[in-house]
Amino acid sequence: MVETLKAKVKRKKETETERAQLRLKLRSYDSKVMDKSCHQIVEMADRSGVKIVGPIPIPTEFHHYTVNRSSFVHKNAREQFEMRIHKRLVEVINPNQRFMDFLRELTLPIGVDIEVKAI
Repeated sequence: MVETLKAKVKRKKETETERAQLRLKLRSYDSKVMDKSCHQIVEMADRSGVKIVGPIPIPTEFHHYTVNRSSFVHKNAREQFEMRIHKRLVEVINPNQRFMDFLRELTLPIGVDIEVKAI
């Protein structure tokens, strides 16, 4: 009975270490620049020997704005603008110290936002 309990605890600890993950969420207005950034992260993960899942495209956010062209009377003269926010998700499984150092020193292009979350 005691041995099986020890075995269960050992298995649980092993699975907890295997489940150590980072979730990287990238956001940008320009999809090409963001894809280059994702490629850079994936390439470094391959070099450091870390298993990754992604980049997974997340649905694009659309924001629509309608503005009057004139400042006063002409209601039927309007302009419409659209803002798109592209998103990608990259999950890193069991990140090592080399990959973590790379993330700290990573310089992303202007307009790319990254959110790092430990799971």
